[in-house]
Amino acid sequence: MSTFDEDLFLKGLEQRKATLGAEYVERNLAAADDFTRPFQEAMTAWCWGFGWGDDVIDAKTRSMMNLAMIGALGKMSEWEIHCRGAITNGVSKEEVRAIIHVVAIYCGVPQALECFRVARRVFEND
Repeated sequence: MSTFDEDLFLKGLEQRKATLGAEYVERNLAAADDFTRPFQEAMTAWCWGFGWGDDVIDAKTRSMMNLAMIGALGKMSEWEIHCRGAITNGVSKEEVRAIIHVVAIYCGVPQALECFRVARRVFEND
């Protein structure tokens, strides 16, 4: 039995695929097992269905907010994924740089350097 709202999950799945890419999302869902599947489903419904599922804030702005927050947290694997998603959502290279500048001001130069390293990798591979 599912622990989430099916409609919210489907809405979230659509948004998650639109931002991160269908292949990436499908690979993550396919890799889920009995231990991790409930989290994947709930995260898709909650983060992507509820959090990203309204029209109050556009996808580009949400991506920019995510880069700032995930960069501040120092979760660089997730930052890389969301940097790719931000580009998909229309965030420019110059905007990514400006976001990293904000990370530097509020979280420190070392964290900004990490963001720049990852951003460079993302831009070189896209």
